Amino acid sequence: MSLSGFQTMRLTYGRRLAAFFLGALIFAGVSEKAAAQAYPSKQITIVVGFAPGGLIDVIARLVGQKLSAKLGQPVIVENRSGASGNLAHRRVAAADPDGYTILGATTSLPINETLYPKRGYTADDFKAISVSAASPEMISTHPSGPKTLKEYIDNARSSTAQFGTAGAGSASYIVTQYFFQNLVKIPTTHIPFQGGAPAVTAALGNQIPLVATPPAAGAAAPVKSGALRGLAVASEKRMALLPDVPTYGEAGYPGFTASAWTGFFVPAKTPQDIALKLNTAILEILKEPEVVTKLEQIGFEPLYLDQPGSEAMFRTDIAKWRKMVEAINLKIE
Repeated sequence: MSLSGFQTMRLTYGRRLAAFFLGALIFAGVSEKAAAQAYPSKQITIVVGFAPGGLIDVIARLVGQKLSAKLGQPVIVENRSGASGNLAHRRVAAADPDGYTILGATTSLPINETLYPKRGYTADDFKAISVSAASPEMISTHPSGPKTLKEYIDNARSSTAQFGTAGAGSASYIVTQYFFQNLVKIPTTHIPFQGGAPAVTAALGNQIPLVATPPAAGAAAPVKSGALRGLAVASEKRMALLPDVPTYGEAGYPGFTASAWTGFFVPAKTPQDIALKLNTAILEILKEPEVVTKLEQIGFEPLYLDQPGSEAMFRTDIAKWRKMVEAINLKIE
């Protein structure tokens, strides 16, 4: 065979190969779009990493019930509690990326990215559908205690900043420890409880000088009624539910924000059209007056983020929590 003939054959082969790959890409795109159009055609499972009755469980069931009506398929909630949500995270990370297995997540998902070096998955295994509702971190005290955050800090400088939380791995602990240790620069004494509600109860009984927990974790009602005094809330502006509680910024620490949030995630390779379809449905649910009222009553503020916005917030939060977790030198093996 002549050199020119060989070159012609090589060129023809290259064109055929290119055509094959182009066809494969087009077919994959068509198949993905067809799958999204047919979705859903069977039961959807929302996996929650905490016990029934918890905040994410309540929200997942509320959203799931309405999602079922919107999509025309049953939506069930599967509780797989343990390891600060890691069991549920692993379950969804390993699931088929077809939109039928959804993670009902909390802030533990971005926190655990740094807190647990050996967790069996990474944040890259997930795609955000919707970061749906947030409750900013808050510190509160008994009404007989200090009237302002400044007064509490001034008193604590002579001893330690004592505070109770739901545990050393909780968002409330990380935020409050970081605040006192790294920003205020005073020693701390942490008093752990088996959940936010017991910590709030201890503060109500004046058994601890300060409780750190978001409004949604049991602090909203007592602060609203005056049974507890909110000293600071870690949001950019005051909460509509608790307008008398100043922000950390107003108390002299501008830019200090952190929220406990709930949201919904799918395996990373789930087709984008399916993720967008779920996001649209959840956004519509979050805007329903009944849902808005329910969320606000328990101390959450609805977030109306599209899918790219939810993904961006998730990635930003990973970096925010990593900074705090590393600064307080916290690791759980």
